[in-house]
Amino acid sequence: MLKKLLIGATALVLSSCSKDAPKSNNATPVAEPAAAQAPGFERNDYADMANWLCHPDKASDACAIDLTATAIAADGTTSIIPFEPAVDPEFDCFYIYPTVSFDPTPNSDMTPGPEELNVVANQFARYGETCRLFAPIYRQRTLLELRTQMMTGQSTANAEMRYADVIDSWNTYMKDQNNGRGVVLIGHSQGAGMIYDMLKTDIVGSPDQAKLIAVHAIGFPTRIDPATGKAAGLPVCKSGAETGCLVNFESFRATAPPPADSRFGLADGDHRAVCNNPTELTGDGDGLHAFMPRQSLGRPAPNDYGVPVETPFVSLPDLLTATCEANETHDWLAISIKADPTDPRADDIPGDVLVNGRILADWGLHLVDMNLAMGNLVALAKSEGAAWQAAQTPE
Repeated sequence: MLKKLLIGATALVLSSCSKDAPKSNNATPVAEPAAAQAPGFERNDYADMANWLCHPDKASDACAIDLTATAIAADGTTSIIPFEPAVDPEFDCFYIYPTVSFDPTPNSDMTPGPEELNVVANQFARYGETCRLFAPIYRQRTLLELRTQMMTGQSTANAEMRYADVIDSWNTYMKDQNNGRGVVLIGHSQGAGMIYDMLKTDIVGSPDQAKLIAVHAIGFPTRIDPATGKAAGLPVCKSGAETGCLVNFESFRATAPPPADSRFGLADGDHRAVCNNPTELTGDGDGLHAFMPRQSLGRPAPNDYGVPVETPFVSLPDLLTATCEANETHDWLAISIKADPTDPRADDIPGDVLVNGRILADWGLHLVDMNLAMGNLVALAKSEGAAWQAAQTPE
């Protein structure tokens, strides 16, 4: 039963606020305009729990939610996958979320809406299986401002204020909470771009670097320096036992590789874009352990996975596989779907970005980059954390 599924706040906003689809060669969340003279702004106090989405000391923690999933087998049978948060985890995870804010201003405010809560549930809360969770609120560039940049090539968002929030939250965490613990730094899209800025400006070469178990900065391209083999100042992870290294990928359907004008996975001559296959890093062969949302933000009805489910998430065992692919211009994670039109399970997944009913091919499966590999990424963080902990123990 072939079903076409849709997902995502980004697709919803781009469709609703644009009369004309943006030209695909401008449709990118990755190009950062040069910062103009930033107006004065007030720094946020990240000792205040109101400025965090997720924090061990926050009473209304956005990560303390129901993450139960239903696994739908190829024959349509289902089983429940309960979520079990770690008890006294030995390391931490620190997350910067992607472009999600619906606020009608260039930079978002500090009041989280359903969109921020939704993305934390989809991209980060499940890491609580293995680590303590920290996710600051920050005054990000909004979806409306992204749309403006896509259409005009210009942005009025305050980049200095945005970065101040991110680095202030990090410094507060390091001062008040870290206490020598290892930390996995996690982000997607705009959040991953902020992490690259943090690495370049404040972390690489500082004492904080020694605390990095790994960096999972997904959906925002970075390139490998052929002279050093590093990207964003870090080695690229080659196994789940390696620490202090970087994981990144941009996902596309295997049947729809990145077009020449896509900035996702874009290489620059011999500076190739990073593509880690998380299934290889965890020893899972090529099988993706996806956790897809039962219902996408902004949709009136649940996504149709072929079999009715009631849990917040859906797992689709043995449906999706991944391989890193490359051509002259791009490096990307190719997602293949083992569809069977004769079985009851849906044969397609959500994730395409649509504007006015048209798929933006240069975005690939950007909306679900992390959903597709969430189980693999959590397992990877667990193995990397164990390796880092073992390295701290004197022989």
